[in-house]
Amino acid sequence: MEEIRIDCANPTQEEMELSQFHAQTLFRLNQTMPFTEEYDSLISQLFPEMGENSRIVTPLKGVRFNKVSIGKNVVINSDCLMMAAGGITIEDDVMIAANAQLISNNHDLDNRWIITCKPVRICRRAWIGAGATILPGVTIGENAVVGAGSVVTKNVEANTIVAGNPAKVIRKI
Repeated sequence: MEEIRIDCANPTQEEMELSQFHAQTLFRLNQTMPFTEEYDSLISQLFPEMGENSRIVTPLKGVRFNKVSIGKNVVINSDCLMMAAGGITIEDDVMIAANAQLISNNHDLDNRWIITCKPVRICRRAWIGAGATILPGVTIGENAVVGAGSVVTKNVEANTIVAGNPAKVIRKI
């Protein structure tokens, strides 16, 4: 998996404008009444790649939402953090509990203004427990379960339950 490096000390004008747009739209979304046309409009502005019957419960936190792809029938509960510079793909029928963190970027150890990015992928029918953290470059396999509070540092195979810090296999489904 190829790592992408972004120099945050020297953003382009386009990156600055997109960052401002995301920050302001996210602020408005987090202050808007759910299940209204305004709420739905703000969600579609932040997540142009969001499938039918998917929903996100606010508050939401994060950056670079244009790098997030959300499938159909996805539920993302409140206080989700999406650090999406490396890209986040959430496939169909995924459930993400409250306070989950999806982190696709990190800082370079030598130059902290450089962020290193690897995509996060959550495959179909996976369930991410409350307070779980998924780190850069990790794929959660189809129908896998990540236990509450887990820190996932490595790929999780399909039909597997993992839990802990770092997350370890509990059993196969």
